[in-house]
Amino acid sequence: MLSEAIMEPSSIAEAEVRHIVRDEIERAMRKDPATHKACIIASKGTLDWAYPPFILAAAAAAAGMETSVFFTFYGLNLITKGYPERIKVSPTANPAAPMPVPMADVFAGLPGMKAVATSMMKSMFKKKGVATLQELIDVCRESSVRFVACEMTVAVFGFHHSDFIEGVEFGGAGAFLSEARRAHVTLFI
Repeated sequence: MLSEAIMEPSSIAEAEVRHIVRDEIERAMRKDPATHKACIIASKGTLDWAYPPFILAAAAAAAGMETSVFFTFYGLNLITKGYPERIKVSPTANPAAPMPVPMADVFAGLPGMKAVATSMMKSMFKKKGVATLQELIDVCRESSVRFVACEMTVAVFGFHHSDFIEGVEFGGAGAFLSEARRAHVTLFI
């Protein structure tokens, strides 16, 4: 008898099954608001480390996620006024950075190499059509990405609230963790 029940075709049509599954997924997403939230920590302030938090934040916002970036330690520099124009690459900080000409580590630390490496990276980005940092910041702001500066680091480094670009919020680690614990995606960069 059991085998007969298994062999009988289902009385539910495929369209009806799809509708039930779609309803279940929508109901699950409404119950878990974290599926719509991304929190990113930006802790580095060089050009090569500046791109990931802004690219990921813009992508998360474009995917419909409520997105915040918590800037701490050297990452604070990324949201200070005029920093996108002053930002540099540190060739000694990343020995894996591809150089067009092989060079010994000792040369990477010579005076002027930071400017050379920065110029090369910015030129490479421009040739490949990569958005500038300012363009990425603007996209994030237009997409309602929250920029939160770590209040403790602001004080430790001697910054003033007026040093930061418009729209930056200030909060502590506890405030950010309150956001991050409800997020589906939390990234440390």
